[in-house]
Amino acid sequence: MGSVIKLSKKINNSYIELKKSVEDRLAMVDEKIEKKLESNVDLVKKMSSYHLETGGKKLRALITLGASKLCGYKKGTRDVNFAACVELIHSATLMHDDVIDNGEIRRGKKTLNKIWGNQSSILAGDYLLSRCFEMMVEDGNLEILKLLSSTSALISQGEILQLQHKGEVDMLEETYLKIISSKTASLFLAAAKIGPIITEKKNKYKDALDSYGKNLGLTFQIADDALDYNSDLKLFGKKIGNDFFEGKVTLPIILLFQKINDNEKRFLKDLFLKDNRTDNDLKLVLNLIKNKHIINECYKKAEHYINLASNSLNIFENSEEKNILKNLTTFSLERNF
Repeated sequence: MGSVIKLSKKINNSYIELKKSVEDRLAMVDEKIEKKLESNVDLVKKMSSYHLETGGKKLRALITLGASKLCGYKKGTRDVNFAACVELIHSATLMHDDVIDNGEIRRGKKTLNKIWGNQSSILAGDYLLSRCFEMMVEDGNLEILKLLSSTSALISQGEILQLQHKGEVDMLEETYLKIISSKTASLFLAAAKIGPIITEKKNKYKDALDSYGKNLGLTFQIADDALDYNSDLKLFGKKIGNDFFEGKVTLPIILLFQKINDNEKRFLKDLFLKDNRTDNDLKLVLNLIKNKHIINECYKKAEHYINLASNSLNIFENSEEKNILKNLTTFSLERNF
């Protein structure tokens, strides 16, 4: 039987520790991506360079490298190549996301679509995906080709499902979980599962890292959605309310709708049916969320997935990499970025 993880009040450095443990490999991932995004088309070069400069946490690539190290991968650069693939898929989805959401800022800089328009941004995302699949074909592993191609399909389905339910404040929690399982957790799952595939581990290890990646991804997205309504973060200068202004219904709004009275429910429904929402609208919703302790409830639900992810790794022998990946489950909830 798995153990229950208690959230610590100490600073969780697992993200930094994971970066340090695969620092050389991560640098190779960056080099691989930069090389793969080279193009004879001037606009493609400009957009690719701009995208690379925006940086990012590269968490999915780190999970690929960390899980590969956990499984004993040492020779060759297949972990690097597939970590680059995972990052390219993630980057492509962000480019497409920004077009769908009319996003203007990403990682503190103007989005590609804000600078070069929607058509170029969609095609740039497609270019990244094509480069990713080119690398997969070059490797020739059919299991990974199937894994990452099906993951790309799942991400698209998750995005479409989210669009289908846009503005539905009475959305079922089950529907929300289906959306984030597809659009977020599926890529975390793929990132974690690559390690046991390239090391030819038994299915029980593949299943373990499958579960780890999926539940880590669910935790990460729930935390991300909660952060966007956490008014306490305004004290640190963090911009919140992006999902609210875009009309995306996420877990905080779903849980809030379940707890408020009929008049407040009508207010919330009308608010999300509007084409635009104001700062004052956000302020009213944040007050409701704070009064009903919604953020804490989100975190409690996320703790369930933390435990599932952490316990999935119990099958592996004790090691530094195992400890880092276990601690990463709580980091995904405790972070404020």
